[in-house]
Amino acid sequence: MSACNGNIRLLLLRYHCSMNTSENSQQTLYGLIGGDARVRELVDRFYDLMDLEADFATLRAMHPPSLEGSRDKLYHFLSGWSGGPDLYTPRYGNAFLRARHLPFSIGTSARDQWLLCMVLAMQGLGIAEDDQDILLNAFFRTADWMRNKPD
Repeated sequence: MSACNGNIRLLLLRYHCSMNTSENSQQTLYGLIGGDARVRELVDRFYDLMDLEADFATLRAMHPPSLEGSRDKLYHFLSGWSGGPDLYTPRYGNAFLRARHLPFSIGTSARDQWLLCMVLAMQGLGIAEDDQDILLNAFFRTADWMRNKPD
């Protein structure tokens, strides 16, 4: 079993164990991440990991050679998605997130690579584990919805 597969299993176990975590209704996901500068740091760390780690090769292959546009789009999207300012819609129009990803073959493995990459990015930023669990719950729901091919 590769390190990536082992990490994915631990990640999914952690996610399922955190399903009962009560989300703090006073705090947005944007606040849990730490606001604008931290959302940018999270996105940059996420794409740095994707670009450098062989375990994320399938995920990396779905992106253009330069990740700059992808970084900007994810940063703008996550800002509004997480409860911060809507930076995406004024620049790119409605997200239509699933439709924009239909050209890519996204199954469970790609979903899990994306989630693991995001968890490692959150850990790299030192986001508190309880906050990571809340964020992971939200990320999982969105990432799972993006799947468009049978396993």
